Amino acid sequence: MAEGLSRLGALAAHPVVRTLGEAFQAAGFELAVVGGPVRDALLGRETHDLDFTTNAQPDEILAIVKPLASAHWDIGRAFGTIGARVQGEQVEITTYRADSYDGLTRKPVVEFGDSIDGDLLRRDFTVNAMALSVPGTKLVDPTGGVEDLVAGILRTPIDPAVSFGDDPLRMLRAARFSSQLDFGIDDATFAAIEQLRETLSIVSPERVQSELIRLMQTDDPVRGLRVLVDSGLIEQFLPEVSALRLEVDEHHHHKDVYEHSLTVVRQAIELERVRYPGAAPDVPLRLAALLHDIGKPRTRKLEPGGGVTFHHHDVVGSRMARKRLQALRFDGETTDAVAKLIELHLRFFGYAEGAWTDSAVRRYVRDAGDLIERLHILVRADVTTRNRRKAARLAAAYDDIERRIAELREQEELDSIRPELDGNDIQRILGIPPGREVGEAYRFLLDVRLDEGVIGADAAEQRLREWWAARA
Repeated sequence: MAEGLSRLGALAAHPVVRTLGEAFQAAGFELAVVGGPVRDALLGRETHDLDFTTNAQPDEILAIVKPLASAHWDIGRAFGTIGARVQGEQVEITTYRADSYDGLTRKPVVEFGDSIDGDLLRRDFTVNAMALSVPGTKLVDPTGGVEDLVAGILRTPIDPAVSFGDDPLRMLRAARFSSQLDFGIDDATFAAIEQLRETLSIVSPERVQSELIRLMQTDDPVRGLRVLVDSGLIEQFLPEVSALRLEVDEHHHHKDVYEHSLTVVRQAIELERVRYPGAAPDVPLRLAALLHDIGKPRTRKLEPGGGVTFHHHDVVGSRMARKRLQALRFDGETTDAVAKLIELHLRFFGYAEGAWTDSAVRRYVRDAGDLIERLHILVRADVTTRNRRKAARLAAAYDDIERRIAELREQEELDSIRPELDGNDIQRILGIPPGREVGEAYRFLLDVRLDEGVIGADAAEQRLREWWAARA
């Protein structure tokens, strides 16, 4: 922690922090860096956004900041927050708060406070309830945040039942910070999540979605996902995940679908890092990894002799995922990507049983479209068998299909497979107007293209005329 304290000195010496600290001091007001930047400095993590708290009122904050800022905005003025860009850094400065809640919504009755200790007590967790008073390097820690930081524990500054009752979204933040910081959750705090999980219903789907995304963007979301499942909180917004914990019949054996899904998430993230080093976290891919088997509980069938089948769980799971993501207000692009990846994730396993024709490989690429690279990762991550021989066989089969896709791509512009003749050509050759028959002819030519590769415009025209004559 001695190193952490020295890093607090570096934070206080940050040009923007020093400039603002001196400006507020000169105007007769207090100023402190608060929350995440202080926590991250003590942990030796990179600090991104700079948040401040002060005893100055919003109008007074604006008067101090205006001469120092290249831009400023007061969209949060009613909540005491003034935003600004100072020396190229975006900052937010908020008046001390002492809010109260009505228990019916998570919107507070905004009340400005008169002390930094009171402001810190209303925050979500003790490790986020520390402040660095500036100018200088005085650490303000009224709730024992440093001790919890050393212990790797998340604990609320006040009674967790009161804290979560005030704002149930904090329960989701507990799961996210558990993954983000690799911290455990204090027993009383966890018990309060179990007790108050149903109060999450007052939180909007958009806010729940935002926290789920931030959890899935962490280096290892599995720890937070376990918190959500073990506490029962996930039942309030994504019950399909906890449903993966299928009851195991002693006479019917199958792998633990829940644990398998968490392993697939981890393996997908590892492959994502190898294939795209330095890239932003791929949330649709990670969601598809988490949800790829959610169709299994609905399709499970116990067979005589101890077998278990999950026929069509890919199609069923795709539909379930689409419905759930729509309920959480995910955008259409993300919803479509996750649903399509789930729908396609089993397709490869037919290849492992016997090499596909070039036609089958073309169809695989066509159906995946621009999701093909994500599908490569998901399918590889879905292999969690402990049988090394089987794992090696599946890996070799997928190496082969990727090699063949690369070869065909070089030969045929595989990413944009289309017939040699378009709709205008079809209408001209057959002498027909736009309509259903043009679409049928196009699909016929596309099948020819997928089955036989490039045959040339003349041959395509001949095949089209033969198909049309036979159809007539």
